[in-house]
Amino acid sequence: MNPIVSIIMGSTSDWKVMEKAATLLNDLQIPFEINALSAHRTPEKVEEFSKNAEARGIKIIIAAAGMAAHLPGVIAAGTTLPVIGVPINATLDGMDSLLAIVQMPPGIPVATVGINASLNAALLAVQMLSLGNKDIAEKSKNYKESLKGKIEKANNDFAKIEFKFKTN
Repeated sequence: MNPIVSIIMGSTSDWKVMEKAATLLNDLQIPFEINALSAHRTPEKVEEFSKNAEARGIKIIIAAAGMAAHLPGVIAAGTTLPVIGVPINATLDGMDSLLAIVQMPPGIPVATVGINASLNAALLAVQMLSLGNKDIAEKSKNYKESLKGKIEKANNDFAKIEFKFKTN
């Protein structure tokens, strides 16, 4: 089995956020890999990864970084594959990471999800992969349908909560 999605983190401390992305990809049976690479501490390895990802069969890269958050942009500079950036809340409530990732120069796009939103990054990757794969498209559709059930259950649970002035 060869990975088609690559989850890259700037630090192992990002794993607690990125585990949600890995769990979703695993649940949907989409082959993926996980690596730690740092734009600042291992720039040569980031460059090597970026240049070789497509040849290794990777279709989409999910890259997470906190603080200066250069990793997604540096990866995007070295590949034409789609890169989804996940800003990590390491300092400044994650706003520094968000702005670093979303403010890319023309010609080097990085799709960016919300702060710590690795689940949405994985879902976006799945939706991109769905364009060329009916099996993945069906899994994506089923996942979205399952979200309805969670809301219905929540409303059933709320219906059981009693307050003197609650009307439903």
